[in-house]
Amino acid sequence: MTESAWNPPAGPSSSASPLAAEAEIDVISLGRRVRHLRKARNMTLDDLGAVVGTAPSQLSLIENGKREPKLGMLQKLSSALGVSIDQLLGSEPPSRRAALEIELERAQRGPLYESLGLPKVRTSSRLPMEVLESLVGLQGELERRLNEQAATPEEARRANAALRSQMKERNNYFAEYEAEAQKVLNAVGHKSGPMSENVVASIATHLGFSLHHVGDLPHSTRSVTDLKNHRIFLTHSQRTDHNPRTVLLQALGHYVLGHSTPENYAEFLRQRVATNYFAAALLLPEKATIEFLQRAKAAKEIAVEDVRDAFSVSYETAAHRFTNLATQHLGIPTHFQKTHKSGIIYKAYENDGVTYPQDHTGAIEGQPSCRQWTSRAVFDVPDRFSAYSQYTDTPSGTFWCTARTERSASGEFSLSVGVPYAHVKWFRGRETTARAKSFCPDPACCKRPPASLAEDWAGFAWPSARAHSHLLAAMPPGAFPGVDETEVYSFLAAHSG
Repeated sequence: MTESAWNPPAGPSSSASPLAAEAEIDVISLGRRVRHLRKARNMTLDDLGAVVGTAPSQLSLIENGKREPKLGMLQKLSSALGVSIDQLLGSEPPSRRAALEIELERAQRGPLYESLGLPKVRTSSRLPMEVLESLVGLQGELERRLNEQAATPEEARRANAALRSQMKERNNYFAEYEAEAQKVLNAVGHKSGPMSENVVASIATHLGFSLHHVGDLPHSTRSVTDLKNHRIFLTHSQRTDHNPRTVLLQALGHYVLGHSTPENYAEFLRQRVATNYFAAALLLPEKATIEFLQRAKAAKEIAVEDVRDAFSVSYETAAHRFTNLATQHLGIPTHFQKTHKSGIIYKAYENDGVTYPQDHTGAIEGQPSCRQWTSRAVFDVPDRFSAYSQYTDTPSGTFWCTARTERSASGEFSLSVGVPYAHVKWFRGRETTARAKSFCPDPACCKRPPASLAEDWAGFAWPSARAHSHLLAAMPPGAFPGVDETEVYSFLAAHSG
């Protein structure tokens, strides 16, 4: 809109709407409108001040959006400028320049600009139009990038789905991480078998880090790395769901893989996956683990629990590592699932064609697993010591899965690994007679209650749902989501001596 395009018809101030006068006033927009109308009538601040009976300095405060005029002054200004109060308080900026000035002024008064600690730019008529355009554009781009970093749950799910797609394309095998892990293993002379804490400490020393166990580690962290003094802080407490060897190796992974502060949630997620992979590649060296699996395949006795026991790692770590190597080195497509006892999927991977439930973003995590699948059936098995195996017929084929349950601070979970029917011949547990049939994603499979139950109880049940308020919240802010940076910096300052 040009300067001359906004040309309201002259009219007495008495036509103003009382509602307009009583409404909350946008002082920035009003000020720019007063300035535009004053200049359109070739009036100076002194001229307008003389007409409305106030000092030019007071009018300057109004025009700069720093003072809200009272109703009496609004009536005088509308009369002097030849417009109604409604027109004076209108929402449409009188010109493109005015719109930019309003946007810049609002931005400079907002919390984002204040947090930057930058000097404010005076939005006077002498400020060039191209400078206005640039400043407003920079502010908009900064807000856009910050909004990307403060990811919503949906953005996080999209990022996770995209990352899982990349993992599937590569059969969950990353040669670059394997190579970096092998360099470290060669340096400390570790080749096979369980990695002792002494070897883990040797790895830290080789990379130039000293280890410090403390009792006041920030509650939002599993470890804190002081890159200034090359120290890694770990907790004294033994009450944790995370293996201390794994936590330390993941911390070292960020250093070895050359990670910088993540710019968005997707990058944060990629770094987490990379360090998890790196730590597993150290705990279960590629050459030794492949040889172990190849011997098991030749004997048709592959079992994840054997991998767990041979390298003294958790079942979940062994299962993850199996998915890294199974397709690349054994020619076996596979899938993995971590499911809460409630039926909700927490982690999932597949390259064997199994059909996981997904939402519109392609996310699997957070979706309910089919009630007929091994990952759900294992919770009803009395024998929790032995692995539970089951065949499941699905619309995408028949799959064999083996699963175990584990309890953590977050509840009870099942960890299941499966393969298509054609590859079950290599696994221990293939002789199981347990079999189920799944029709998912057909709602009639397990999402709708059986007709007999629905007939008896539909309309007569009113459950009080357990509210999951976190589902409505944005992802934790910051470069490292969920980490209190003030707490971390204060911790490092306290331990800097």
